[in-house]
Amino acid sequence: MLAVIGGSGLSKLANLDVSHREVLRTPYGEPSGAVTFGQIRGCPVAFLARHGYGHTIPPHEVNYRANIWALSKRGAQAIVSVASVGCIRPDLKPGDVVIPHQIIDYTWGRKNTYFEGHDSGVVHIDFTDPYDAGLRARLIKAAGLAGVAVSEAAVYAVTQGPRLETAAEVNRYERDGADVVGMTGMPEAALARELGVPYAAINVVANYAAGRADSLNGIHFDKLEAVLAESMGRARAIIDSLVDCGDPAGS
Repeated sequence: MLAVIGGSGLSKLANLDVSHREVLRTPYGEPSGAVTFGQIRGCPVAFLARHGYGHTIPPHEVNYRANIWALSKRGAQAIVSVASVGCIRPDLKPGDVVIPHQIIDYTWGRKNTYFEGHDSGVVHIDFTDPYDAGLRARLIKAAGLAGVAVSEAAVYAVTQGPRLETAAEVNRYERDGADVVGMTGMPEAALARELGVPYAAINVVANYAAGRADSLNGIHFDKLEAVLAESMGRARAIIDSLVDCGDPAGS
């Protein structure tokens, strides 16, 4: 079964033929909301809104451990994260779709591991490549089949939020090698790796990052909704093309 975690602009999957919803309990507390189960083109898919179905949970308060645990224990064989980002790299613009390949984590204080406490042994996961290579390749192929142009690589800077970044901070992220900036890429990716679930992401560019282009003197929030509405349609098209009942990670 494929699981999809939707972020800002994607609180539901319009192409999901819903069968039922389940409230799942975890040792780590409550997930962001009930998990919606259904089918896309006859294949089983689960969907979870990262910020809650009313978009009420800010990035730094998302219970990432409960979300990933619930999807894994309910049978997810692959997880695709969809999240909006701001673009730093000059060739990117609002409306673009990106399949990131690397992460720089600037978050702090988030519950970011399942291996903690006196009863747990020390566990170090290999995080050289934070996204599953096979699932990333499938996303890129699915985008091509759906006719959606994507940037096939990007470094995702993950910030704490909920505030947006200063122009000076964005300059720092650029010097560090980041191409896009968002608030939810970590610890999701690391938690999925700890549980052995393939994880990859679709990033939708909602705006220029602070200090860039038309965000030179501030972010224009009035433009974001229209950009996300159009771009999330392309993200849904990629997911629709990705679903393959013959693939163990997509069934």
